Amino acid sequence: MTHLPAPHRLIAYGWDEAAADAFAPYESEGLIPARIARVDRGSCIALTEAGPVRATTARLAAADRAAGRTADLTRLPCTGDWAALEPGERFAVQALLPRRTAFLRSASSKRSEGQVIAANVDHAVIAVSLAAASAADIEPARLERLLSLAWSSGAQPLVVLTKADLVADPVVLGHLVADVGELAPGTAVLAVSAATGAGVPQVAAALSTGTSVLLGASGAGKSTLANALLGEDTQRVHEVRDADGKGRHTTVSRDLLPLPGGGVLIDTPGLRGVGLWEADAGLGQVFAEIEELAARCRFPDCTHTAEPGCAVLAALEDGELHPRRLESYRKLQRENARIAARTDLRVQADRRRDWKRRDAAEREARARKGRG
Repeated sequence: MTHLPAPHRLIAYGWDEAAADAFAPYESEGLIPARIARVDRGSCIALTEAGPVRATTARLAAADRAAGRTADLTRLPCTGDWAALEPGERFAVQALLPRRTAFLRSASSKRSEGQVIAANVDHAVIAVSLAAASAADIEPARLERLLSLAWSSGAQPLVVLTKADLVADPVVLGHLVADVGELAPGTAVLAVSAATGAGVPQVAAALSTGTSVLLGASGAGKSTLANALLGEDTQRVHEVRDADGKGRHTTVSRDLLPLPGGGVLIDTPGLRGVGLWEADAGLGQVFAEIEELAARCRFPDCTHTAEPGCAVLAALEDGELHPRRLESYRKLQRENARIAARTDLRVQADRRRDWKRRDAAEREARARKGRG
């Protein structure tokens, strides 16, 4: 087991024995460890022992091309990645260390591709604004999507209801917390006000170890919460528009921020689209009550539509299961299956293209050898 040098600046950014062991093979090559804080087109800001540096990421794409690998968005560097850098007049990312966890969503593309939002995260904090204090405004379907992706990432979800000071009645606030708790089995739900400080210590304690990624829609109060946790105005915050309650492009990049009480926070821009990606495990966790009911159905391949002996339909009829939950479960299951099928077709097409490319290269090599 590798022993950490002390003091070590990277410890504040999550460097530990596992990262040290993963980096060990690169040490003999004269490379240095770093954690990626921000990614731009063709480069990134990487945090090193000597401080932050800008490093090119072009060599990663070149390595993929040299190995004959098809471009894959999930192999691109992202905030939270540990990397091996080649130092010099211009730093270069030579390799990414294996990721422990990764928060992925479906990329906004006509092709079926995944996009990594943050890597090596231990907690996925989902911010939901209580600016309009009613259960209908919480957007349960969106929350269920984010929770499914969070569970599938390998991180532990935490739902934070922001702007709780705008809900004057504590009884109403308690009901809202309980309503969200029913949508998020196995997940803690905390009501927080950055304005008054209520709930902030509890969130800070929950995030005091490991790396956390802060997620949510624009205007959900993520950057304000980040500033409250940091104890300073590190993240820019703009007012929310009165007309539609949306934020005005506050956080525009993902930053890696050490928390004063321990832990590291990744703040992200507002997520407009939340497409599922390889979310089977997460869906099973978020809709645990439906999965448990399905296990009691008479037929193992029950579709829960009209089959006799269906425990899911029986629970629906008895009022034990809410119709909206079943509808959301079916919708997300269909979407996840559709994306998986499209991904399989894309992978097959990419493999055929790679085979044709290699075959053409081999024929050209044989032809050159024959001419020589």
